[in-house]
Amino acid sequence: MSVIKINGGRELSGSVRTHGAKNAVLPIIAASIIAGGETAIHNCPNLSDVGAAVKILNHLGCRAAVQGGTVSVNSGALLRSDIPHSLMREMRSSIIFLGAVLARCGEARISMPGGCELGPRPVDIHLAALRELGAEITEEGGQIICRAAHLRGTRVNLSFPSVGATENTMLAASLAEGTTIITNAAREPEIWDLQCYLRGLDVAVSGAGTSTITVVGSKIRANTEHTVIADRIVASTLLTAAAVTKSDVEVTDVIPQHLMTVTDALSEMGCRIETGSNRIHIKSNGELRAIKPVITAPYPGFPTDAQPHLMAAALKAAGTTAFVENIFENRFRHAEELRRMGASIKVEGRVAIVTGVPRLVGTQVKSTDLRGGAALVVAALAAEGTTEISALEHIDRGYDGLESSLASLGADITRTE
Repeated sequence: MSVIKINGGRELSGSVRTHGAKNAVLPIIAASIIAGGETAIHNCPNLSDVGAAVKILNHLGCRAAVQGGTVSVNSGALLRSDIPHSLMREMRSSIIFLGAVLARCGEARISMPGGCELGPRPVDIHLAALRELGAEITEEGGQIICRAAHLRGTRVNLSFPSVGATENTMLAASLAEGTTIITNAAREPEIWDLQCYLRGLDVAVSGAGTSTITVVGSKIRANTEHTVIADRIVASTLLTAAAVTKSDVEVTDVIPQHLMTVTDALSEMGCRIETGSNRIHIKSNGELRAIKPVITAPYPGFPTDAQPHLMAAALKAAGTTAFVENIFENRFRHAEELRRMGASIKVEGRVAIVTGVPRLVGTQVKSTDLRGGAALVVAALAAEGTTEISALEHIDRGYDGLESSLASLGADITRTE
């Protein structure tokens, strides 16, 4: 079993880059199915979720491989339309393959996805959208079976601006007959990045970044390449680590406007933030203060994925900060592990009340999920003594070399068996 060991209390300094976005590369990998040709995806992070997505492609009959920071896919010889439970359970966002496989094959057979245990992630929004496009859907023995001889463009109104449902609808609509208009669409930057990839396939798609997306189904170009946008959640993790350690750090290869809610919160905490075209500079004097309630919401609201590590920064902020979680009902599972380090956190349903404490103490803790694991890393950097973090498979789903990035800034952090 691997553990991350952190000797806390060190100030960080220097510059560190952000890798490609996990939440952008996974739907683009799924989208390569509809290309029917060769795709090269650049700036791809080395994540276990990426490896799981590549295994799904190869199972379906594609030729997919990872070399360096590029995922290469040839989806010309798609052989099957089923994805077994053993592959679906490896990542929570595997449902994104549903729309692409259905559009390409006219049929898709999958089981429910796995990944972090953050509570129910209903697929009914996905299924309702695909039904609007003409799919017939049944459930048998824990499997979802979708069939559609011809998908037809239509107006699809999502009951909630779900990122995955928006992406699935975009992918299915790309090969549908006619025009699809998606209303109440998710507005996350990763949706815009998927639109950029689809445009590289000559799909006429517009509106990403707004609540209305239009897709004109067509025969598409087979070959393309795409460079994935920066990971805003990784960037926010590095920024909160700097905030809580009295540090002076520059995060590069980032799109500052994608993190405005996070940087605004850190500014309110007392950090000095400066931004450039592709960088964010943070300087913290270590004297953080509590801020107004942090309420998670779909983009452009505060991202649920950034909430755990901002909570970790608030552990040493003078005063009390409330965190209200509106996306995942089990997002506070990391709170109990933070309490083991001396944190003062009271959880009631979807609300967590954090009161800053003068000191955190290193101990043995366990990652509960991807972003909760990152929160433990941030808290450990600020703690006195040594912290050992286990269950790193969660962290490895979304962070490519987090410990090496932090070590390059001066953190005393190592990964050992």
